[in-house]
Amino acid sequence: QVQLVESGGGLVQPGGSLRLSCSASGGTFSDYAMSWHRQAPGKRRELVATITATWNRTVYSNSVKGRFTISRDDVKNMLYLQMDSLKPEDTAVYYCTSGGAWGQGTRVTVSS
Repeated sequence: QVQLVESGGGLVQPGGSLRLSCSASGGTFSDYAMSWHRQAPGKRRELVATITATWNRTVYSNSVKGRFTISRDDVKNMLYLQMDSLKPEDTAVYYCTSGGAWGQGTRVTVSS
C-alpha cells in the first residue's frame, strides 16, 4: 500500500517561494501519475497539478499555471511542487496524491 508524506510547508510572504516535497513508499511509484491537491479554509478541495508516469507530462490548474512547477524523481520516489510568486489565495493545506492514496498534508500560509 502506497504511503505518502508531504513536507516543506510554512509561512511565506506574498511574492515568495516554497518547495513542497512528497516522499512515497510501499508501491511502484514510477507506474502512477502523481498530483498535488489543496484545500483552503472553508473551500472545496482543488486539484493543483498532475504529472503523468513515464512521459512526465504536466497539467496545472489555471489558478497556478505559470507560477507552480510539479516534478518527480522516480529513483528517489519523490514528488515536488515548486511554488513561486505566491499569493495570499494560495494559502491552503497541500496534499500529495497517487493511485487513490493521500498524504496527511502540509500547510502553506502566504501572508505579510
